[in-house]
Amino acid sequence: MTLSNLCLCVDLGTGGPKVGLVNFDGELIAHELHHVVTRFDDRGAATQDANEWWELIRSTSARLLSEKSVDPSLVKAVAVTGQYASTVPVDEQGLPTGPCITWLDTRGGPYSRRAVGGRLQGYSARKLRRFVQRSGGAPSTSGADPVGQILFLLNEHPHICANTRWFMEPVDYLTMRFSGVASGSHASRLAMWMTDNRHLETLDYDDVLLSSVGLTKEKLPPLVRAAGVLGPVKPDLAKELGLSMDTLVIAGLPDLHAAAFGARATAMYATHMALSTTSWISCPIPKKKTDPIHSIAAVPGLTNDSYVVIDNQETGAKALEWFQHVLASGGERMSFEQMTALAATSPPGANGVRFTPWLAGERSPIDDKRARAGFTNLSITTNTADMIRAVMEGVAANSAWLLGYVEKFTGRTLSPLRLVGGGAQSELWCQILADTLAREVHQVASPMTAQLRGMALAASVSLGYRTLEQVDDVETSVQVFHPDATLADLYRGRVKDLAGLYQRDKKWSRRATKP
Repeated sequence: MTLSNLCLCVDLGTGGPKVGLVNFDGELIAHELHHVVTRFDDRGAATQDANEWWELIRSTSARLLSEKSVDPSLVKAVAVTGQYASTVPVDEQGLPTGPCITWLDTRGGPYSRRAVGGRLQGYSARKLRRFVQRSGGAPSTSGADPVGQILFLLNEHPHICANTRWFMEPVDYLTMRFSGVASGSHASRLAMWMTDNRHLETLDYDDVLLSSVGLTKEKLPPLVRAAGVLGPVKPDLAKELGLSMDTLVIAGLPDLHAAAFGARATAMYATHMALSTTSWISCPIPKKKTDPIHSIAAVPGLTNDSYVVIDNQETGAKALEWFQHVLASGGERMSFEQMTALAATSPPGANGVRFTPWLAGERSPIDDKRARAGFTNLSITTNTADMIRAVMEGVAANSAWLLGYVEKFTGRTLSPLRLVGGGAQSELWCQILADTLAREVHQVASPMTAQLRGMALAASVSLGYRTLEQVDDVETSVQVFHPDATLADLYRGRVKDLAGLYQRDKKWSRRATKP
């Protein structure tokens, strides 16, 4: 294997794209991060400009590849990961015909409820059974997924649909901008729940499931193998960027899958946890199964014959970013490092302050878009350090609440947990997680860029430079955090309190957020 071979990698987070050059051993050579705006309104809209993504990615790629220390001829692949459960409508050439409707957008809720709604936890029992049996999950009745998004466009924006050839996931839209090839995969389309995941070898949508919600496959991109080779970069783009004409584009993967590669957690039951904008706990498992009560499922995995656990907590490290803005109140903001340093001056337990982190509702282990965040047990002696630490501990308690159900789902204790994401840059937060989850936590090297590095490793497998089994053998540095046994009772109580606060407040929050 030639260690100098490179991959141009893109990680399209909700906050904006990261673009990096990574070698096939997952070593980051150079990267840039850019921010984009999400546009909200009081109807539940949450949209982004897909053209803005592309212009940032294209210009950043050109800049990174023009550096004198980089030889563009060494770039053998382009690989894209990022947010999913979002929809970009595009024309025949892959150009957007409207804004990206992101996973935070709930305007399709009425149409989703009309399609799959009923009395069984908000679902039609017959349709839920059909979806779980075939795909492993079901479209959300909140409308915050591709089914709700496409139904919304069809019903309220027919002019966009008339100009649209494909309804695409963001990662598939970006690979089409690089390659000119319209595609999706069982993995990239997982949040649509429209493939029969009992038969991953069948690269097609399920007509029975599509008809259940009143859709057809006419405007859904053809399916290919997960992380398969789509073809070379478009000649004009390759020339513009200085890439070789035989640089290959890899089919896009959700950030869930890229994180597994980046954490070197690709072996069966090897577990990673993301502390990013959102948060999740995942590992590869050998068979399809579903826990619909707690929104946990096994979905198409790292290869076309395996599965990974999917679950999602709508607010992870985003909670600390939110509080950063609250504290600034339009003035100068504390940095992430300043906030976590201040939090370290508050004792474990944050002097009794609790924080529930449901700023955008929740999916796992409870599916409730109307759940809301808040501080509890504030007193006249509460200070800023207590509140910052309470935010960090609240996110950790939420993860521990989920971990209990994930371990029941997998039938085993999951340890260690390899931690990725921007929040994992904080050693304090890593230790809080270890203490709260009562598990050994491994902070991977450069956790904020784990998905970029993961896509280079995924590309190295797709192009035959290594096998999937060899990914976990790639050397990487980690810092290990062990749970403090003396804090076990304190944090066990915090997890119990969090679940209790949800039960206490759920009726109030539903009344308060009723449209």
